[in-house]
Amino acid sequence: MKLAKFLKAGVVASMTVALLVGCANDPLADQFRAGDNKNYIAGDGTVTEFALGSRPSYEPFAGVTESGQALDSSAFAGNVVVLNWWYAACAPCRAEAPDLAMLSDEFAGAAEFIGVNVRDTAETALSFDRAFGIEFPSIMDAQSGTVSLAFTGVVSPQAVPTTVVIDRDGKVASRILGRIEASILRTLIQTVVDE
Repeated sequence: MKLAKFLKAGVVASMTVALLVGCANDPLADQFRAGDNKNYIAGDGTVTEFALGSRPSYEPFAGVTESGQALDSSAFAGNVVVLNWWYAACAPCRAEAPDLAMLSDEFAGAAEFIGVNVRDTAETALSFDRAFGIEFPSIMDAQSGTVSLAFTGVVSPQAVPTTVVIDRDGKVASRILGRIEASILRTLIQTVVDE
């Protein structure tokens, strides 16, 4: 009788663990939130704002998005642009994706959002977009590194995610090395939109 109760308790415990595991949203994002820095090299969340007149520029670049569309930096002329470096297995990238999706909707018509995917295939990027509700395009930069090279001295290729806000003159107004905080990025974007 005691063995039957023991086995029953073990089955219930196993089912509870299985249910809890099945309910987990995203193990990589959870890993990031735990702070143990596995499987990625992240920035420390440093926010840098560049004053008018001393904002760095970047080199022209072109690439192909996850949906196969050509995208050229000349298309950004006169617009506020938010560029976000990411890849699908990057835990902080997954953790910040819902905030980026929200902010891209919030600033629709005022700022363009563009992702820069540094590791994935187009299929993986499209799957990520669907999973996190990302509607803005990402340049697939894994093979060429063209976009990352265009921002040499501004964006470190080791710090993923990195997010930059570009002003209407094509200069980098601000940069976040590491996971964004929605309220901080909102303020950085609004500052440039209001200029």
